[in-house]
Amino acid sequence: MRSSFIILWVFLVLCACTETKQISSVNSESWKQRSVSLEGKDSLLYGKTYLPVYSEIYSFSESQTTFLTVTVSLRNIDMDSPVYITSADYYDTHGDLIRNYFKEPIALNPIETVEIIVDEEDDLGGVGGNFIFEWAIDDDAVNEPLFEAVMISMKGQQGLSFTTQGRKLKK
Repeated sequence: MRSSFIILWVFLVLCACTETKQISSVNSESWKQRSVSLEGKDSLLYGKTYLPVYSEIYSFSESQTTFLTVTVSLRNIDMDSPVYITSADYYDTHGDLIRNYFKEPIALNPIETVEIIVDEEDDLGGVGGNFIFEWAIDDDAVNEPLFEAVMISMKGQQGLSFTTQGRKLKK
């Protein structure tokens, strides 16, 4: 009985010492440095973009999946004007919100790209993960932002990668 207690105690101590890995894509300091106020910018034009992502995909059968690292690119493709990303929300396969990446709008300078990384270990999105981006531009002469994702997995000698692009939503 005493040896069982000791084994249980050692197991609990080891589990308590396990460091919880921070998800790399949730670096709030990076977003805070980019935050801007949109007060006084009354003439902004707003839009929304949907981006499909896959943090895991089926492999061999419906019961076996492969986990992927997702790189989401938020791109300002305008040569002269900033674009403002007002929200970046990540949803799972069932449409449930997993997380939002920043609380205040961020600015992207002309031709600038920033990334959101969804780690391979972060499997919350599932096989049908989704991002919804809300954004604003100064006027209709400014190019709308471009949202793309690259999904990748490397196992031994085998590599798997593919891309998706965002689609502007009507409302």
